[in-house]
Amino acid sequence: MFSSIAPLARLNPFYAPHFQLAQDGARKRAGPAEAPTTRRSLAAASAAEEYSCEYGSLKFYALCGVGGVLSCGLTHTAVVPLDLVKCRMQVDPQKYKSIFNGFSVTVKEDGVRGLAKGWAPTFIGYSMQGLCKFGFYEVFKILYGNMLGEENAYLWRTSLYLAASASAEFFADIALAPMEAAKVRIQTQPGYANTLREAVPKMFGEEGIWAFYKGVAPLWMRQIPYTMMKFACFERTVEALYKYVVPKPRSECTKGEQLVVTFVAGYIAGVFCAIVSHPADSVVSVLNKEKGSSASQVLMRLGFKGVWKGLFARIIMIGTLTALQWFIYDSVKVYFRLPRPPPPEMPESLKKKLGLTE
Repeated sequence: MFSSIAPLARLNPFYAPHFQLAQDGARKRAGPAEAPTTRRSLAAASAAEEYSCEYGSLKFYALCGVGGVLSCGLTHTAVVPLDLVKCRMQVDPQKYKSIFNGFSVTVKEDGVRGLAKGWAPTFIGYSMQGLCKFGFYEVFKILYGNMLGEENAYLWRTSLYLAASASAEFFADIALAPMEAAKVRIQTQPGYANTLREAVPKMFGEEGIWAFYKGVAPLWMRQIPYTMMKFACFERTVEALYKYVVPKPRSECTKGEQLVVTFVAGYIAGVFCAIVSHPADSVVSVLNKEKGSSASQVLMRLGFKGVWKGLFARIIMIGTLTALQWFIYDSVKVYFRLPRPPPPEMPESLKKKLGLTE
C-alpha cells in the first residue's frame, strides 16, 4: 500500500520542503549539477536572450500589469453569460434551477442580448483587478523573496507564493469592488438598471459611496483564498509538470510548448480555486442584491447547502478563466520579451550546506 501512496505524495505540489531537499539531493548526485536560478543569474541571462527589460525593474512590473489587464478583463468579459446565470442561480434558485434552465429563462425573458447584461462593469472592474493582481504579485514575490534570502525563499517557496498573492489580492479587490457591486445589481435585479451608466448614479443616490464598497469584505473572503490557491497551485503545478510529465527540460521546450504547460497548470489551479472560493462568492452575489443585509446574516440564511448553489457552473467558468488568464499573461510576457524565470532550483550555497556538491 505504502509503495503506491509514496509516488502520489511526491506528486503533491504542496508537500514539505524537506522532502523536496531529499529528492533534489538524490537527483543531483545521480547526474550533473544544474546552475541555480538566482536573480543575478537571471539578470545575466537577460542580456544573453535579449530581454526587453531587467527582472524586477519598473518596466517589468508595468508590463506585467498590462498582462494582468488583458488576461482578467478579456476573459471575465467573455464569460459574462455564464456568470450572469451563475449569479441568478445563487440569488433566486427557485426560478433558475440549473445552468441550462437559467439560460433558457434568461433568453425567454430578456432575449439573447440579455445574456450580455453587466459586460461593461465586468470589463472595467476585472481589468483593474488584473492590473493589481498580477502586477503586485510580481512586486511582492520579489520583495518577500529578498526579505527571506535566497535559501529560505527556495525552501519555503509555497509560503512565499501564498503571501505574495494574498497581499496583491488585498489591493486588487479594493479596485474591483465598485464595478462588482454594479455588475451584480444589473444582473440580479430585474428592472433596476440595464447599463453601467444607469446603475452607478442610482446606487450612489440610494446608498452613497457605501453602495460600492459594502461588498469589499466578502470580496476579500472570496478572492484572497481564491488568488492564493490560483498562484501557489499554478506555480507548484508548473514545477511538477516539468519534473514529472514533460519529457525534456523547460530550457529545451519551445515557447509554444511552454505556453501549453502554462494552460494545463492554469486549468488545474482553476478547479481548486472555484471550490475554495465558491461559498464566499454566493454571499457576495446575495449581499449586493439586497439592501441592509450583512455578510454574516446572508451566510446564516443560505446555510451550508445554499452556499454551494451554482458550483458546477463556477467550476467550468473559473477553470476555463484561470487557464486562459495564465495563458494570456504568459503570452504577453513572451510578446514583450520579459524575463520568465524557470521553475526554481536549489541554490548552490544550500547544496554545499547539505553536502550535495563535491
